[in-house]
Amino acid sequence: MTAPDPGRVLRRALMAWGLGHLQVGRRRLAYGLLVAELLSVLAVAWLTIGLADSSLYLVPFLAGMAFIAVWAWQAIDAYRSAHALQAARPPTPERSPAAAIGWLSLPLLLWGTGFWLIGAHAATPASVLDRFVTDWNDGQLDPRWPAAVRSQAALAEEGLGPGPDQFRDIRIQITREDHRGAAAVADAIHYERRESRFLGIFPGSELVPVADEQVLSFDLEALTVELPGGGDIGAVRWELVSADATP
Repeated sequence: MTAPDPGRVLRRALMAWGLGHLQVGRRRLAYGLLVAELLSVLAVAWLTIGLADSSLYLVPFLAGMAFIAVWAWQAIDAYRSAHALQAARPPTPERSPAAAIGWLSLPLLLWGTGFWLIGAHAATPASVLDRFVTDWNDGQLDPRWPAAVRSQAALAEEGLGPGPDQFRDIRIQITREDHRGAAAVADAIHYERRESRFLGIFPGSELVPVADEQVLSFDLEALTVELPGGGDIGAVRWELVSADATP
């Protein structure tokens, strides 16, 4: 029986877990890897749906990274097994088939960057408030947000409440936070230049924010998040309850 070509084995292994091991005759491991891949995809999707936008957002992110790491490991293992079956190792071609492993950089890039488009938006009070300011300035408040928040936006459009201009120079500070909720205030600020010294020797200056007045107060609530199908593992999702203009 002719030993399989290592380059072809590697390419098959990159298509799906176990296909490379199947070609080198390790059938039990190959079928185990195929089943493991299916279960892993379902597990990562399950964790992402349940926890991506919660305080435990790192759990699905790291699970996805581990999935890609195992993907690379089984491909390399199949490639080495194919090499071990050859009686004599041929000289390495100018374009080594092992370079095909570089294709895994694509799912790594997609997951490593794309996850953050949906993840961690409600993981902390700070992330919720950051999204509030961004959406307010863009005039695109989420319709699922509380009516009190959307009414503030309507007042701003009519010139009867704080509008986007007031968010150009503001400082939002969280004044209270516990496992059940949080409170924050937004202060309009201006900047003053003050003298400073670098290393205590060289004179210079720095801009220091100075609060003028409080323009908004926020109340946030921590909601318990359960995994799809049930199961509380301590994750919470923060939501904005109200954003009230200061009289």
